Amino acid sequence: MSDENTQKTAQKMDKDFFKRTDAFIKVANELTKEHEVGKVSASMLYAAARFNAFIVASSAKDKAEADRNKVEAIEYFTNQYRNMLIANMDDYIEKYDDYLK
Repeated sequence: MSDENTQKTAQKMDKDFFKRTDAFIKVANELTKEHEVGKVSASMLYAAARFNAFIVASSAKDKAEADRNKVEAIEYFTNQYRNMLIANMDDYIEKYDDYLK
């Protein structure tokens, strides 16, 4: 992800987006001191899925509406994750030596 793309993404997010993101990453990094990185990753993915399911369900007026919103919500969240993963993979590959050496 180029610096220009990072800036565009940041402009679309609220001012505390990266502050919250860094807080989650800090917790994950702390957990890797006692747990395998893959297990921490799995827990983060599950937590995101659980929280997003809660958001969809709690924003619906009833069970039927939550069910109707399910497919659209799954598509939205999976597309968002895919785009974010691609952007971050591109960034890590582009700056591999800076980040990992």
